[in-house]
Amino acid sequence: MSSLGIHDLGLFMLTSLVLNLTPGADTLYVMSRSARGGWRHGVAGAFGVGLGCMGHAVAAALGVAAVLAASRWAFDALKWAGALYLAWLGLQMLSAAWRGAGAPTEASETAAPMPTLRQSFTAGLLTNLLNPKVGLFFLAFVPQFVDVHAGRPLPAFLLLGLLFNLSGVSWLLLVALLTDRVRGRVAPALRQALQALGGGLFLLLAARLASARGAG
Repeated sequence: MSSLGIHDLGLFMLTSLVLNLTPGADTLYVMSRSARGGWRHGVAGAFGVGLGCMGHAVAAALGVAAVLAASRWAFDALKWAGALYLAWLGLQMLSAAWRGAGAPTEASETAAPMPTLRQSFTAGLLTNLLNPKVGLFFLAFVPQFVDVHAGRPLPAFLLLGLLFNLSGVSWLLLVALLTDRVRGRVAPALRQALQALGGGLFLLLAARLASARGAG
């Protein structure tokens, strides 16, 4: 990797693994989709998250994230779009849990309409794309492992972004499969409680994103 100006690749991969294993909005989203719709919805959500994350990596490599870091207006616009979208997802989850709790046990699975696989993918994609903090993370994290004086920083940025996302998507796929494996053993009431908890956490994440500050 030295020909691309990448150094300390082992440390980069270890750090990426630790960061991806840390529970966050992406893990929560994939768990909620798998718990409700099975592993296919979790996998679709995981690939959506991965594509959104890769979009931020490419944007950081091209310097778009630098604009977000420098422009208060651009950061705030994307921040509020992301916060509103996370709040909408959270309210949807709370609504589904409420309708399920009010339905007979045997009908709880059909009390709320199931999303399509495309919707699970798209929601995962937008959850990531509309979070400017992801782009700023790539802008702050990846350059630490790139020698910008090597003459080819763009391929190095893109390769490290791809490796980071491969690690993240692999973890999310495992989360989707494990959640699907145990979902049939969990009582409907507990699944509804977990969905309500997930909705509340998404609203909290929306509030935290809305309070984030960009450039001064």
